[in-house]
Amino acid sequence: MKFPRSSGILLHPTSLPNQFGIGDLGREAYKFIDFLVETGQKLWQILPLSPTSYGNSPYTSFSAFAGNHLLISPEELLNQGLLFSSDLSNLPLFPEDEVDYEKVIEFKNSLFQRSFEHFKKNTSWEKREALETFCQQNSSWLPDYALFMALKDDYQGTSWNKWDKKITKRSLEAIKEASEKLIDSILFHKYLQWQFFRQWSFLKEYANNRNIKIIGDLPIFLDHNSADVWTHPEMFFLDKKGNPLVVAGVPPDYFSNTGQRWGNPLYRWKTAAQRKYDWWIARFKAMLQVVDIVRIDHFRGFEAYWEIKATEETAINGRWVKGPRAKLFKALEKALGKLPIIAEDLGVITEEVKRLRDQFEFPGMKIFQFAFGSGADNLYLPHNFSTKDCVVYTGTHDNDTIIGWLTKTATLNERNHALRYLGRESETQIHWDFIQLALSSIANMAIIPLQDVLGLGNQARMNLPGKALGNWKWRYTSQMLNNGSRERLKELTERYGR
Repeated sequence: MKFPRSSGILLHPTSLPNQFGIGDLGREAYKFIDFLVETGQKLWQILPLSPTSYGNSPYTSFSAFAGNHLLISPEELLNQGLLFSSDLSNLPLFPEDEVDYEKVIEFKNSLFQRSFEHFKKNTSWEKREALETFCQQNSSWLPDYALFMALKDDYQGTSWNKWDKKITKRSLEAIKEASEKLIDSILFHKYLQWQFFRQWSFLKEYANNRNIKIIGDLPIFLDHNSADVWTHPEMFFLDKKGNPLVVAGVPPDYFSNTGQRWGNPLYRWKTAAQRKYDWWIARFKAMLQVVDIVRIDHFRGFEAYWEIKATEETAINGRWVKGPRAKLFKALEKALGKLPIIAEDLGVITEEVKRLRDQFEFPGMKIFQFAFGSGADNLYLPHNFSTKDCVVYTGTHDNDTIIGWLTKTATLNERNHALRYLGRESETQIHWDFIQLALSSIANMAIIPLQDVLGLGNQARMNLPGKALGNWKWRYTSQMLNNGSRERLKELTERYGR
């Protein structure tokens, strides 16, 4: 799909400011949309909204369909009468500039449990009916997810293939028994999903009504310890005990000399084809109800993916295996129409990957931080962009900030090349030069991480690939969106017809 000339900001909702320890879908999210409107932006790009598991990564989730309940706004629950003012008094003291996940999870889970008790005891029949309607509308995935989460709580977080054998194998008798035993916990998780999607739908409507489109993020792979793998083990390469036989990753690359061993179980694509890609169609359909445009993470994995034996400790010893290629996207287009997709086509990209991307008119990505490691013929330099149908980024969630990159991450040759290219002698305010370079390029879409608009350094980096813990923490404070940044971003956006 061809997109109009526009620009936007990359910011995950967890990075929004508030007093609750983690960004959410409350007041500050609406203020951020107002900031986008005021500065002439048309796009808000986010990371996956799924509930996070190990390492708090949005790319490691308990479900491909559920929402992250940590993003539920306590203030919105208060407005609904599902929390009392006393519930929000004496809040823990959270850091302003980062998420303390352990502290936040304990606080919010306790708070949401209180909200659920208020719902059961005091709520109106209209709200009960609304929850029931939500459950019916999401019956294809919600019952399995809620049961999975209730069981995970009951088994104290243990992976599903370590549960009792009968429930691991999903025997009807065991499912019925668990559903009766954990009925209250199951309803609690359904309640959380109802609240998440209710709040998100209002926020998305607010954005769309102001001509802001939301770019979501769809990870190609799923976490092994997820409701989807437990519910559909036949779709994955698992042994009889439910352990992965082979796992996903990428070979040695820019980010790591030993590659990246992600550990996700790999799909049995022949099984998916036999089922006419029904699960994938349902996944994309659900995604397009939540966002306007979908960025597919690791798009090249649909053409060929790096297969690693589960016994390997690193990603060095693996092999490329063909994926579903055009068959999947033809099935998706037949079911859902022309797809508003951005292809994350970074890494080892072959001509076959490019042809697959171009066959369906998916724009690829251009990252400026990858532009200065070679000469003037580097394809990420804007003078080499061969088409308008691409998306240019100063950096992504996996990159350092521009200031952090220039001062800490880049090699001396990369730094000097960037300074020469921009006609600069120092890094002072150079983030605006990169922003101007992106906005002035021929790329139809330009996305700038908020950290680069704010000119922040290495401490504001969102993720360091290959590092399992300590990522996804960064938050900004409301004072950072000062008038100087707003005015400059607006002026550059208008100047280059975005």
